[in-house]
Amino acid sequence: MRLIIFDADGTMINSRAIILEGLRRVFMEFKYPIPPVDTALATIGLSLDLLFANLLGRPVDDEIEAMSASYKKRSSELQKMPELHSQLYDGIDRIMHFLSAQPDTLLAVATGKSRRGLNSMIDAYGYRDKFIASRTADDCPSKPHPAMILECCEIAGCEMSNTVMVGDSSYDMQMAVQAGTKALGVSWGYQPVHALEQSGAHAIIDHPLDIPGAIDKLLKVAS
Repeated sequence: MRLIIFDADGTMINSRAIILEGLRRVFMEFKYPIPPVDTALATIGLSLDLLFANLLGRPVDDEIEAMSASYKKRSSELQKMPELHSQLYDGIDRIMHFLSAQPDTLLAVATGKSRRGLNSMIDAYGYRDKFIASRTADDCPSKPHPAMILECCEIAGCEMSNTVMVGDSSYDMQMAVQAGTKALGVSWGYQPVHALEQSGAHAIIDHPLDIPGAIDKLLKVAS
């Protein structure tokens, strides 16, 4: 059996608008300058406390924790705004159904989202039965720590050598490398291709429909 682990934001789903608006409102609330878009996008994938600490250039402290709590509260409010609704990237739904139908393939999710946020996304698209395992920022240390991948592999009963992490961020690639799995980068997300390359991506693709072929190549090489 092989295990394919997907990141969520920037890989499966385009949640850029709601994330940036949430960050903007929190920074305004705490009276800090709003970070440039590229700078903010480069932190997506980290757990919220590390995300805010990274953007402010300091360790996690009580105020950082308060900002994280504010962001979580605002996320529920922003999800009610139609103009900020997240959408699956074109082709992702087709690939989810295709891969989940393969008898030798198991799927999982490793995301910086909260458990509530991931469950909401999974239920919105009817993916509850697609994933054998999932790990969030509420369950494990933040990416790029390898715990999310290691725990998904343990649940699935799959070897690291038969596992591929699919993600759009340097944190995803670093996490995969540390876990000893293959790292498949996607160019349609929030970080530039060179960041994925520098973080150890074994391959980078430009469209969701390229995922199955890239996985086949990576695992064939691994074997």
